Amino acid sequence: MHGELAPGVALTLRGIGKEYDVSMTPAREAVRRLVAEGALMMSASGRVSTPELSNERIEELAALRALLETELASRALPRAHLALIERLTAINGTISEAVVKGDSVAYIRSNLEFHRTLYLRAQAPAMLALAETVWLQLGPTMRKLYGRMRQGTPPESHRMILAALRAGDEAGLRVAMRTDVTKGLRLLMT
Repeated sequence: MHGELAPGVALTLRGIGKEYDVSMTPAREAVRRLVAEGALMMSASGRVSTPELSNERIEELAALRALLETELASRALPRAHLALIERLTAINGTISEAVVKGDSVAYIRSNLEFHRTLYLRAQAPAMLALAETVWLQLGPTMRKLYGRMRQGTPPESHRMILAALRAGDEAGLRVAMRTDVTKGLRLLMT
């Protein structure tokens, strides 16, 4: 989810078990579950790897993000109090630090924390669970995207999201959120 692995990286149950200090049974169960959620791919021969998404799949997942996350943000808006906005501003500062350091994993982790923190206020657990499943599928691709963007500043759309939250501007929030969750993914489509 956080882009720790690039697209197409092969994984073994033994390697997963060693990495997380668990036996083969929990490693196998975790892989089975992650394959079911689309976060990992399993070939007919049983080879497990991170997904390499086609342009069509990237477009589909970007569309899902736009639908789900725009709605989650809209539902969170009535509960967006000053402390939440301050927390989101602080997380955005962490994103800025990750950008300066060129740390793609920290960037992705902080970016998802920004979104999740806002969406928790929506009090829509089923929608949030769906959004997190999409994030799982996009993790390696987001790492690839970050490498292509080479951005020097955090996303402008985050500042737009924060401004819309402060103003209680639902239309502005929807536009900023939709822009944020789809703009970058378009760069990956060849």
